[in-house]
Amino acid sequence: MTKGPLSSLKILDFSTLLPGPFATMMLSDLGADVLCIEGLPSKNKNDKLKTPPSMREYLGRSKKSLGLNLKEGSSREIIKRLLKNYDIIVEQFRPGVMKRLGLDYEKLSIINPSLIYCSITGFGQTGPYRDRAGHDINYLSLCGVSSYSGVKREGPILTGPQIADIAGGSFHAVTGILASVIHREKTGEGQYIDISMMDGSFALNSIHGADSLANQKDLSFESTLLNGGSFYGYYKTKDDRFFSVGSLEPKFFSELCKGLDRQDILEMTLKGENKGNDFIKEEFKKTFKSKTFKEWRGIFSKLDACVEPVLSFQESVKDPHIKERGLIVDVPSGNEEESKKQIGSPFKFSSFNILLFLCLAFGQGSGYKINISSKICFDKCDNSSLISLLNSLIFLYFSTSKLVINEASPFTYGSQPIKILFFSDLLIKLSKFSPEPKPISKLILFLFLKVSEI
Repeated sequence: MTKGPLSSLKILDFSTLLPGPFATMMLSDLGADVLCIEGLPSKNKNDKLKTPPSMREYLGRSKKSLGLNLKEGSSREIIKRLLKNYDIIVEQFRPGVMKRLGLDYEKLSIINPSLIYCSITGFGQTGPYRDRAGHDINYLSLCGVSSYSGVKREGPILTGPQIADIAGGSFHAVTGILASVIHREKTGEGQYIDISMMDGSFALNSIHGADSLANQKDLSFESTLLNGGSFYGYYKTKDDRFFSVGSLEPKFFSELCKGLDRQDILEMTLKGENKGNDFIKEEFKKTFKSKTFKEWRGIFSKLDACVEPVLSFQESVKDPHIKERGLIVDVPSGNEEESKKQIGSPFKFSSFNILLFLCLAFGQGSGYKINISSKICFDKCDNSSLISLLNSLIFLYFSTSKLVINEASPFTYGSQPIKILFFSDLLIKLSKFSPEPKPISKLILFLFLKVSEI
């Protein structure tokens, strides 16, 4: 298999939902070996945050998974044994949860002193809010971002992407982990990383926050150049579509006025006649309302004006630039004749073909569960032989192993699905990590834990 630049990293991922899984997906896209430790599935049928399968497949790509009930001592023993090979942990529980489970940094770093342990939480491990629950909207509110992201008439606005989760949590976690890896290479030391989504979101107040601190002046809606205090913004067309206008520099403003056929406004500004931003915005609103989305798109596609159409997501998917940059990838599904589309990695390297790597890593499954068909090979056995062999082994120990049933397993025995994800007792019985493991134990370890080259 094509090796990524982070192929030396081996990560145990205890996180769920978005911030942690997105961070480890970024790392796995770049070659890191990520083993997701999955807990018991939620029994709450009213859970509004139940992750849709498509999102699980996307966030779980290029990863392996191991189902364990962390409340059981046997499962915790497996984690400790895995630390012989996996030396980075990502977790997203509330502060204190991993300590109660006996899986906190202090205890695990004794087993592996070079361990890098990253905790992602809403408010961090310290401070008066450390134990509070929260969501993306709450972190953006408390760190001041929402106070000037909106309009005077209506107040704060909701964003489509989860800014606090991804920009505040995921990206800061990845940066912290990679910085810790470099530190470990230099010193041999592991360390603990405390990532707070509120902290990361507060740091996003970079431009306007710095100005506010320097001038002791608070921020508000439509008060700055970039938040509605100028003509910079969105404008509705005749058919109720929108265009984004970012023509702040003189040369772009000139092109904007040319495209709108509003030379009068350009001349007014050149003469130094200041009628205010509100006047210019209202005039631009009237002008944009005079033509359809298609008409304006035809006009501004020929001008270098920093004016672009607001596309729907599906329109963006079909955009020629998105396609050319490889941001949509075809992922093989369980059916070899079919494939699924996913958002590709934004990284581009001169010496590493990440698109090829992702296609190989995805394999014939989602990558959300243990991906035998693409991630593992055993001597000269083909994929179907591996799956059959594993089914037989599971069936062999079915009567003596305490197995928790889950309805999302790729394994079958005969015509009946063997829906097995949580197999801690099975691994305990078969995998003693002895110097000379029995052949069957060695085989199980190989199938479930080892990633080989294709």
